[in-house]
Amino acid sequence: MLSSYLLAHQFKTLSYKKGAVVYEPGQNPRYVYFIKSGEIRMVTVNKEGKEFLQGIFKAKQYFGEPALLLQRPYLAYTIASADTELILVDHAQFLQILEEDRAFSMNLIETLSNRLFYKSMMLEELGNEQAEHRLKTLVNYLGRDLEKGAELGVTRQALADMSGLRVETVIRTIKKMSAAGEVNLSRGKLIK
Repeated sequence: MLSSYLLAHQFKTLSYKKGAVVYEPGQNPRYVYFIKSGEIRMVTVNKEGKEFLQGIFKAKQYFGEPALLLQRPYLAYTIASADTELILVDHAQFLQILEEDRAFSMNLIETLSNRLFYKSMMLEELGNEQAEHRLKTLVNYLGRDLEKGAELGVTRQALADMSGLRVETVIRTIKKMSAAGEVNLSRGKLIK
């Protein structure tokens, strides 16, 4: 959600090329980042170098607010998945937006609640050894706000990164689930 406050005021913007890192773990927060255009993925990396996808943020969404509000270092990498333009809002400016734009404040509460719910759900799912169960839960969650027949808009690699499974396991399991009628595929794309 791009707040009316953001649109009415001039904030610093930065452009990032695909693959550029916006911030990394351990850095102290300076901004909340509003996506004017493009896409950002948030990932954590384990000791073996395997990425675990924490989230994907698209135009009109924002990220980085928990660390900024708590004044604690970032825990993940944020990387441009495409050429991206970001609006940078510092701590004082962000608090001012929260005070002056009630609709945005409510959106922030809803956004943080959705993220907390997703993290709790995924924590429970990662404890489940059955790939099919993990993927079914993840696909249902990602498609919750989509209309019937809409494309899920997530790659098999992203599903693997989100679920902690290997991409080969995701491909095999999605095909099996499709054959059983548990998920819908159209030209290789997951459909709600």
